[in-house]
Amino acid sequence: MLRLITIPISHYCEKARWALERAGLDYREERHVQGVHQLAARRAGGGVTVPVLVTPERVVAESAEILEWVDERLEREQRLFPAEATERHGVQALCRRLDEQLGPCGRRLMYVNMFPERQLMLSFNNQGVPAWEDRAIRWGWPVIKRFAARVLAISPGVEVEDERIVWRELDNVAALLQDGRPYLCGERFGAADLTFAALAASVIVPEDYGTPLPQPQSLPPQIAALVERARAHPAGQFALRVIAEQRRAEHVVTPAPA
Repeated sequence: MLRLITIPISHYCEKARWALERAGLDYREERHVQGVHQLAARRAGGGVTVPVLVTPERVVAESAEILEWVDERLEREQRLFPAEATERHGVQALCRRLDEQLGPCGRRLMYVNMFPERQLMLSFNNQGVPAWEDRAIRWGWPVIKRFAARVLAISPGVEVEDERIVWRELDNVAALLQDGRPYLCGERFGAADLTFAALAASVIVPEDYGTPLPQPQSLPPQIAALVERARAHPAGQFALRVIAEQRRAEHVVTPAPA
């Protein structure tokens, strides 16, 4: 069976989970807390980031590479990436932009806002991790905060620029949809839609997700307001629609014959 090394709440890990589940590929998710995830990723044959997918043939690190690895195992009409080279490069470029801009900025924005909410954050963050990791992150919370701040490049006031970039990327997605197309790259659900919807989860906290996320009614007012604003944005509404329509079990597709 495939093994997927994750941090449960990670939106990059959600990309990989979604792709695997959509493709109907059986896998075992191995969940870890921040910090321990680096050891688990290295032990599995990856680098220091997750997700890491361990397959019988090789280890696939990074969510973008996992998305393409999964896609290669589907029938052509079910694939997320176009066959035509120019179209494929366009989709890959949009996915790369989302990975490099929306992904890290949305993640850091929510970490900064959630750090003061220790108990609430950990109650969702630690779902499905080994018991000793749950105890360790609670006991060593000050150390973990410093570690996360260093890894994520959190500095005083960084959330202001991150929020600006998040809205810029939401505006860019909304602009692509202004011509009435149903999906970011045309008439079919594809890799850019999955990537955007998964990475937007950091600010829209959808109910349909690979692990439960705190909903606005349980969040402090300032964070709830941020989430509601993101959900009300045309791009946020698009992400919620895509998740509602495409993330559920009935949209599992059949892998191509080996």
